[in-house]
Amino acid sequence: MAFQKAVKGTILVGGGALASVLGLSQFAHYRRKQVSLAYVEAAECVTEPVNREPPSREAQLLTLQNMSEFDILVIGGGATGCGCALDAVTRGLKTALVERDDFSSGTSSRSTKLIHGGVRYLQKAIMKLDIEQYRMVKEALHERANLLEIAPHLSAPLPIMLPIYKWWQLPYYWVGIKLYDLVAGSNCLKSSYVLSKSRALEHFPMLQKDKLVGAIVYYDGQHNDARMNLAIALTAARYGAATANYMEVVSLLKKTDPHTGKERVSGARCKDVLTGQEFDVRAKCVINATGPFTDTVRKMDDKNATAICQPSAGVHIVMPGYYSPESMGLLDPATSDGRVIFFLPWQKMTIAGTTDTPTDVTHHPIPSEEDINFILNEVRNYLSCDVEVRRGDVLAAWSGIRPLVTDPKSADTQSISRNHVVDISESGLITIAGGKWTTYRSMAEDTINAAIKAHNFKAGPSRTVGLFLQGGKDWSPTLYIRLVQDYGLESEVAQHLAATYGDKAFEVAKMASVTGKRWPIVGVRLVSEFPYIEAEVKYGIKEYACTAVDMISRRTRLAFLNVQAAEEALPRIVELMGRELNWDDFKKEEELETARKFLYYEMGYKSRSEQLTDRSEISLLPSDIDRYKKRFHKFDADQKGFITIVDVQRVLESINVQMDENTLHEILNEVDLNKNGQVELNEFLQLMSAIQKGRVSGSRLAILMKTAEENLDRRVPIPVDRSCGGL
Repeated sequence: MAFQKAVKGTILVGGGALASVLGLSQFAHYRRKQVSLAYVEAAECVTEPVNREPPSREAQLLTLQNMSEFDILVIGGGATGCGCALDAVTRGLKTALVERDDFSSGTSSRSTKLIHGGVRYLQKAIMKLDIEQYRMVKEALHERANLLEIAPHLSAPLPIMLPIYKWWQLPYYWVGIKLYDLVAGSNCLKSSYVLSKSRALEHFPMLQKDKLVGAIVYYDGQHNDARMNLAIALTAARYGAATANYMEVVSLLKKTDPHTGKERVSGARCKDVLTGQEFDVRAKCVINATGPFTDTVRKMDDKNATAICQPSAGVHIVMPGYYSPESMGLLDPATSDGRVIFFLPWQKMTIAGTTDTPTDVTHHPIPSEEDINFILNEVRNYLSCDVEVRRGDVLAAWSGIRPLVTDPKSADTQSISRNHVVDISESGLITIAGGKWTTYRSMAEDTINAAIKAHNFKAGPSRTVGLFLQGGKDWSPTLYIRLVQDYGLESEVAQHLAATYGDKAFEVAKMASVTGKRWPIVGVRLVSEFPYIEAEVKYGIKEYACTAVDMISRRTRLAFLNVQAAEEALPRIVELMGRELNWDDFKKEEELETARKFLYYEMGYKSRSEQLTDRSEISLLPSDIDRYKKRFHKFDADQKGFITIVDVQRVLESINVQMDENTLHEILNEVDLNKNGQVELNEFLQLMSAIQKGRVSGSRLAILMKTAEENLDRRVPIPVDRSCGGL
């Protein structure tokens, strides 16, 4: 088996154009179906996208079915796979891409959200005089600059603080960070600098003060990873690639080469996961860009293929925004077990991670309670004792599988390759594996270079450096102001739309529903505390969203920000999607159940909910128990031993507060452990005990009952919005 390490290729900026290959009779047939077909014929140059908007999924499926043969078929819709499709199609190659789930449904949406060269890799390169690792950092820094340029709406520089607690570390880390700037050269975002203790605390007031000497601040990039992946896929589709999500490769097609007599990979048998329909997609070259599932596709080609992927799980958690400053992150370079932990502001929340533990390959990785607590303990080490780091403040958690690969050329065949690896099998299957999010473009370039060489395609050099991704070309930092002025959106929503869709935000705004209020005029929110609006659901379908999970996790990022908020938004999202996609009641219920299962297992809801169970211990002082019993009995006036929606409504009416019955049901359901439609005294005491221990926070029932107790005589309104604080 021939392996070759990826080598950075020549980079030129250029263009090209694509033309349709469909016959007139076929085209007329498809027009009768009112389906816009993708253009996929190779041509000499590509100066502009051939499609103003990405073709519909139905149009893409028809193209996949009816094209006699593609030049390139990419398997995998993560960052690298979509990058390969974009690189190939902009070189004038007929390109197709299939993904068994949704674009970015795997590792590419579960990253640390950083676009970085890798400070720790540079440290290792210097300490071990490792030239390969140095080149990897330099390449990543070049790619960082390019990504910030081509998708300015989805990415931005982020200052990251490295707190120093020992005097000798100050010059040591300062030299290392300055070398990081130096290696970046003209691609350096901003120069790093040193802060005194007082200035460090001014920038990061929640930092541990004791023994703090000072801090060093350096710059890396941050992005919205799933939206970035989607932007790459949409851009490839606009340039003419036939891309389709929910298309599973069942088997690889092979044919005998008449010149050599050997079997060559010639395409794939694909199955539409949503309908069950199967058909063949033929291609001269097939590229395996499936991340953690690399070996699964390799074994389709050769059942005796050696496994090269060593999957590693990286867990992240999301906490309330008050845990970090809005515009500065934190790096812990040496945790208790030698890992690196980032603590970063993201989407007005705080993201912390990551872990690095061996794992099995699965489509549904689950964050473990052990990893969540490890991250929390490391966070506690760096935050002031004034800040109580509570388990209940974990709003979401996820696990992503890193597709680390072994380097077969190494003397130690178990050693992990620091760079990406391009493999060309005996039958011509090209595999791209390893690497990192930041270098997806150069990985794609190397892969297509290998494909061109192996198959003698007539194509020029890569044209993706400086090529704007969907939404980036006409974006500006003040674009959101036009959205406010022209459409009557509230400022927070307008900023969110501009930062998510770039210059396509106007299309979303045009779809926005009238609120019926004086202000904002349009833009009905899906959930009150997040700026996502209902129009994004309709627009998300144009972006190939097929399921409710697609919508809550990758078109919006609700599932990654707050699982409880995502669950509350689900019924409305399913209703809106059902209206657009003609779902019947059975399908709607199925989507709700699948999405709730996704939140429960993959996004940390299970770990969060297990902090309060019917087996939870009640650890309260006798005086606290008496106090909480009195509070409970203000609602349980009949001394039944439990409270229902009727009891809560009675108390609220007595203080002139009206609340929707569905909202009340949700509030009680959060605490109703045995799901019998009522909250018993024991359940309430378990809740209060968990809140005191920090395992639970933001319980709306606890907040409502506490406030009602304090204000029954004063008759003031009771706030019941979800809170990030405890009691």
